Amino acid sequence: MSFSPVPPPVNGPVGPLERGLAVLRELTRLAAQEGRATVRPGDLVRGTGLARSVVDRVVATLEQLGYVTLDGRDIGLAVRLMELGNAYLAASGLPAALGPFAERLADRLDESVSVAVPDGGGVRFVVQVTRRRTMSLAFRIGDLLPAERCSPGPLFAAEWSGADWAAWRARRAGDPLDTAFPAVPPRHGPDSGADFEARVKEAAHDGWATDDQLIEPGLVAVSVPVRDASGRIACAVNVVSHTSRHDVDSLRAAVLGPLGAEVPAMEAALAAPRRRPAVLAASAASAASAASAASAAPAASAASVAPVAPVPWGVGAFGPAGSAPGAPSGGDDAGGGAGAVGTTPLGPAAGGGPPVADETRAESALGAPSSGPSAQPAGSGRTRSAAGAASAAVGGTSAVGEDPARMAKRELGAGFLQSLARGLAVLRALGGVEATSWGETRAVGGAARAVEGVGRSVGRAVDGEACAVGDAARGASGAAGGIGGMAHGLVGAGQGSGLGGGMTLTAVAEATGLARATARRSLLTLVELGYAEADGRTFRPLPRVLELGYAPLAELGFTDIAQPHMRELVRTVHESASLAVLDGGDIRYIARVPTVRIMSVNITIGTRFPAYATSMGRVLLAGLDADARAAHLADVRPRPLTRHTVTSVPELARVVERAAAEGHALVDQELEEGLRSLAVPVRDARGRVVAALNVATHAGRSTAESVRGELLPALRATAARIEADLATASAHHALGAGERVGA
Repeated sequence: MSFSPVPPPVNGPVGPLERGLAVLRELTRLAAQEGRATVRPGDLVRGTGLARSVVDRVVATLEQLGYVTLDGRDIGLAVRLMELGNAYLAASGLPAALGPFAERLADRLDESVSVAVPDGGGVRFVVQVTRRRTMSLAFRIGDLLPAERCSPGPLFAAEWSGADWAAWRARRAGDPLDTAFPAVPPRHGPDSGADFEARVKEAAHDGWATDDQLIEPGLVAVSVPVRDASGRIACAVNVVSHTSRHDVDSLRAAVLGPLGAEVPAMEAALAAPRRRPAVLAASAASAASAASAASAAPAASAASVAPVAPVPWGVGAFGPAGSAPGAPSGGDDAGGGAGAVGTTPLGPAAGGGPPVADETRAESALGAPSSGPSAQPAGSGRTRSAAGAASAAVGGTSAVGEDPARMAKRELGAGFLQSLARGLAVLRALGGVEATSWGETRAVGGAARAVEGVGRSVGRAVDGEACAVGDAARGASGAAGGIGGMAHGLVGAGQGSGLGGGMTLTAVAEATGLARATARRSLLTLVELGYAEADGRTFRPLPRVLELGYAPLAELGFTDIAQPHMRELVRTVHESASLAVLDGGDIRYIARVPTVRIMSVNITIGTRFPAYATSMGRVLLAGLDADARAAHLADVRPRPLTRHTVTSVPELARVVERAAAEGHALVDQELEEGLRSLAVPVRDARGRVVAALNVATHAGRSTAESVRGELLPALRATAARIEADLATASAHHALGAGERVGA
C-alpha cells in the first residue's frame, strides 16, 4: 500500500533498486505526512529498516543522480525526482489527452476539475485545473486518497475483483483511521465500510458518484467515469466545490450534464493513436547534428576550462539515455553479467544471471563506502565531471555504445550503485511512449535553442570570452548527445498507440543503452514492486510511480525551484543573487539570496526598480517580441538616476538589442553609484523569457569586463539548471503554490 509505514521486503531481483525505492518512499512519506522538507539519515534508517551503511550509499547515489539534495546531514527531495512521475504521466497519455477537456470544463463550470486513476485500494490524481479563489479546493498531482472517501472511488470499486475487495478490507482493518493517507485528515474513529459498498452499487447503477463531505467538512464533489477502448474505466473526471457554493445535490444538477456531454470526446481522445510523426524524428536528428557541429569549433579553446555538468534541453522528462542498444552492462552491483545480451522472450529463465537477493553480497561486491551522505554536502568535494557522469546515468549524455551507469561508476567509485541508477533509468524510459507526441515538439525546440545559444557563444569567442564559450561548447555537446539519445529512444518507443501503449523489452533496452538481460531484471523488479505492469510483451508504468516524491514536489512554485540553485550560485561567486520579473515598466524582485559581506547589496523581496536602468530589466525587455519591446520603449521616459544612466530612448533600444543578441546584460552604476550588476534570462519550457537572474556587486571590487568574465559562466550555468527544473516541474501541469513563472 502506498505510503505504508511498514517497509517492503528487500529480497527482490535487483536489491539496490528495491532499497533505493524504499528510501525514496520514506523521504516522500516524511515530506507529505509530517511536512518535513529535509530529514537526517537516521530517520531513513528507522523508517525503512535498512542498515545505516546501506542508506548512506543509496542516498549518495540518489544525490549523484540529482534525485535528492544534500546540505550537510540534511536530505531533501530534488525537483529532478519528478522525472519518474513524469514518465508515468507521459506513458498514460492522460494529461495530454484530457488536460484540455479539464480546462474547458473548469472555465465553463467555474469549479475545480481533476482527473483521477485507480491505484490499488486508493485513488490518485493525475490532472488538476484549479479555480483561483481565496478558498481554493485542489488536490496535488500524485495525491493518494482512500477509495471510500472520494467520489471516484465507488466508480473504480465497481470493477474490483474478489481479491481487490479482500485487499481493501485488510487495509481498512490495518489502518482504520486512514493515517497512511497524508492527503486527507485522519478519521475520528473506525468505520465499518458498509456505506461504501452501498455507494459502489449505486455508482454502478447510476454511472456517476458523489462525495458529500467525506474527505473533509465543506467539500463536495461529483465524478463520472471515462472508459478505454475495451470498455473498462480508465479514469474519472471529478468536479469539486464547497458547501458555501453548492450542496451535493445542486452540484450534481449543475455538472452532470456538461460532464456527460464531454465524456464521448474524452474517450475518443484516449483511444486516438499516439504515433510519432516522422518529421519530428528528422527534426530531432537534425538538431542533434547541428548541436554537435556547433560544439566542435570552440572545443580546443575550452580545453583548459573546468568542466560544467551539461543540462541537455528536452531530455529531463522525456528523453531516454543515448547509448547504443545492447551496450554491455556487466560488473555492476546487481549482477547482470558482462555483455549478457538476452534474445529469449521475457521470463524467469531469460539470461542475465541469478537475482541478487542477498544484501550483503550485493554491497560487498562494491566495497565499503568511504563516507555517508553527511560527508558530502551540496557543493562539496565531488567534481563537476563526476556529477555529469551521474547525470548521464539517467539523463542520456553518455558516449554511444557505453552503459551510462557504468561510466558514472567509473567516475564516482565504489559508492555509486549502478543497479539503482539503471533501474531508475528504465523507469524513466517507460515514459517514452508519450514523448512520441505531446512532449516531442518542445524537446526538439529545446535542442534548437541550445544550438542557437552555442552559435552566439562561438561568435563571442572572437571577443575573448573563451571561458563562456568553453562552457557553452560542453553544454551543446551534452545536449547533442541527449537529443540524439532522445531521437534514438523515440524510434524504439513509438510502437504503441492509444492509452498506455507500453514498451517492449527491446525498446526499453535500446532507449536506455542497457543489455536486454539488465533491462529485464529492472523491469521484473519494477513489476514486482507495483511500479510497472507487464501486458504480454510490453511494459508500462503504473500510477504508484507518483508516490516517489511527486505530490510534495508538485507544490513547489517558481521561486521554490530557483532558490536552491541561487544559494549554490552565491556560495560559488560570493556575491548576492536575485530573481525578478517584468511588472509594467518596472522589475519586481521575487527571490533573493544575499551574500555575507561587510558591504553588500541590500534589496528585499517585492522591491521595484525601473526596468530601463537595471540589468534584469534589460534582459526581460530583450525577451519580449519585437512589437511588445517597441511598445514598451515607446512609453519609457528615462530619467537620470545617476550620472551613468542611459536616458536616450534610441540608445536604450540599442542596449536592449545588444542584450538580446548576447544573452546577457551588464549595467554599471546606472541605477545607483557603486552598484554593478550582471543578468541573464531564465526561460520556461517553451523558450519564453519569464524571469531574469542577476548577480550584483560593488563597482570598486573589479572592472566591468572582469565581472563579465568571472561571473557570466556561473550565472549562465545556474540559469540553465533552473530552466531544467522548471521544465521538469511543469511538464504536465502548472507550477504549484507560490510565485508562478511570469507572475
